[in-house]
Amino acid sequence: MEEPPAPKRRRVQRSPTPELKLDDVGDDYQPYIPVSQRRQAKLAKYTSWGTSTEKTAAQRAQQEQEQKDAGEEAASIAEQKRRERTLLMEAQEVHLKKEAEDAQKTAEEKEHDADEVIFNAIKSHKALASGKELAQGIQYTDSFKTSWRAPKFVRDRTPEENERIREKHHILVEGENIPPPIEHFVDMKIPQPIIDFLKSNRIVSPTPIQLQGVPAAFSGRDLIGIAFTGSGKTLAFCLPLIMLALEEEMKLPFVRGEGPVGVILCPSRELANQTYENVVAWTGALERSGKYPQLNTLLCIGGISMNEQSHVLSKGLHIVVATPGRLIDMLERKRFTFNNCKYLCMDEADRMIDLGFEDDVRNIMSFFSRQRQTLLFSATMPRKIQDFAQASLVKPVLVNVGRAGAANLDVLQVVEYTKPEAKMVFLLECLQKTPPPVIVFSDIKNEVDDIQEYLLLKGVEAVAIHGSKSQEERQYAIKSFKSGAKDVMVASGVASKGLDFNEIQHVIIFSMPKEIEDYVHQIGRTGRSGKTGIATTFVNTNTPEQTLLDLKYLLIEAKQKVPPFLQSLEDPRAAQGRGTTGCSVCGGLGHSISNCPKLEESQRRQMASHKIDDGGGGGY
Repeated sequence: MEEPPAPKRRRVQRSPTPELKLDDVGDDYQPYIPVSQRRQAKLAKYTSWGTSTEKTAAQRAQQEQEQKDAGEEAASIAEQKRRERTLLMEAQEVHLKKEAEDAQKTAEEKEHDADEVIFNAIKSHKALASGKELAQGIQYTDSFKTSWRAPKFVRDRTPEENERIREKHHILVEGENIPPPIEHFVDMKIPQPIIDFLKSNRIVSPTPIQLQGVPAAFSGRDLIGIAFTGSGKTLAFCLPLIMLALEEEMKLPFVRGEGPVGVILCPSRELANQTYENVVAWTGALERSGKYPQLNTLLCIGGISMNEQSHVLSKGLHIVVATPGRLIDMLERKRFTFNNCKYLCMDEADRMIDLGFEDDVRNIMSFFSRQRQTLLFSATMPRKIQDFAQASLVKPVLVNVGRAGAANLDVLQVVEYTKPEAKMVFLLECLQKTPPPVIVFSDIKNEVDDIQEYLLLKGVEAVAIHGSKSQEERQYAIKSFKSGAKDVMVASGVASKGLDFNEIQHVIIFSMPKEIEDYVHQIGRTGRSGKTGIATTFVNTNTPEQTLLDLKYLLIEAKQKVPPFLQSLEDPRAAQGRGTTGCSVCGGLGHSISNCPKLEESQRRQMASHKIDDGGGGGY
């Protein structure tokens, strides 16, 4: 079968492209004439006929139109340039302008500006408030109300008389409507059993911090108390809580599940235990008198079994003394609540609000459901903490006895230049200066153990305490040292803040701490309650120059002898003609905030915690 023939292709004829000829254009066609030519032709037409007035009007109209066109063209060019301008160009201009301004500033002004930037960044925290208060925007404007009133003769004093009393005791105050100072415990309306108990312990009259702080706390005011070590701060914040709990108990006795009335937060177990013992002693004096009811106090710290205090939890609870970690655990397990808690005190508040505790403190605040009276106490409270605290409290009263971070003037400070290999031998010589008990401080845990072992080999009765030891070992060390069974206690920073040891005449700082705050707390273990003491500090080439500068200025401020090797140490800020205002983060006088060792350590810890949270460390 033959295949069919292929179809033939046909050429498609396209229609020719039409051509437009001028002859074909209609009579109404007009070629395009630019606007400017038309305007000129129009003007020529107007000028060729008409009166002079008409010509002038036409010229004026022409000029106005040209000005309008020129303005539109300029606006169009400006808009085009603005669109072409980039953010990078703007940033460069701002940077160049800032450089020009900085070039006119002095070195001191530049450092001050840099410090202010850092300071504003680290103090921009949320205020201490519960989650409910922050979520609902609840803010308290009035101070906590109490039933206490100062005696009439105290209320009748003039402001000038009150100020003379404060000047007499070197008390600085800030705030609104500051309660008057009271110079005698009896006039504070304290129960007689407590006054008798204080007298039996040779506490006859209030110290400066108590003289102003206790009336302010009795009045229900939020309080920031700053005073040197050994000045009686514990009594100043425990006594108001005891009185508040006593009043509540006498109104209507507490039953199981009720309370507490107030809580005292401490940064270390040892300090919490010491505060607890003081509270129990003072409330016990009330109960033994037979005139006042029993007040129940709970010690809430890690390392001890809470079952041992089940007899306290089975009754109404008045006072809780705690460290943050264990307190959060008890609140989350609902062993007790803060529904009726009216009083919160933080001892060593600069540590409590600092990195490592701030999140815990905020967590604790979330358990409060009502307004409470808040008190913050410390020997070293830099401006950073003061500003943060004042923003968090309600109409606070700031009571300051001496500069925040200054050393106790009752302590004779001796600084010795000692080579590292000779420190152990020189330690034995220093122990011969005064009779026991003596405390030896070192920030290195391994070094603490080495010093104790060396002293034991030399026949010295010594105990050691640091954060890696168990709670039983730490309690044994403190108990045996306080009782006099041991002559020397070798300790890390865990024993440097707040702990009160009787009759300590000598403190030896084996390794100078980097932060001058820690040094102030360590030497403050002696020279307490008006007594004098000696603090011997070992330094050498391993001690950072910045730390030595802080030490130098602290010695000068306290009118102590400055050894020649410290005297010859030059401050680079002074050499450049800059001031020596000191650091607002740690209170050190030998450096500025931009090179603060405390800030550097805080940032290091924060970075380490972020790495652990991201899975970069902290394995099982």
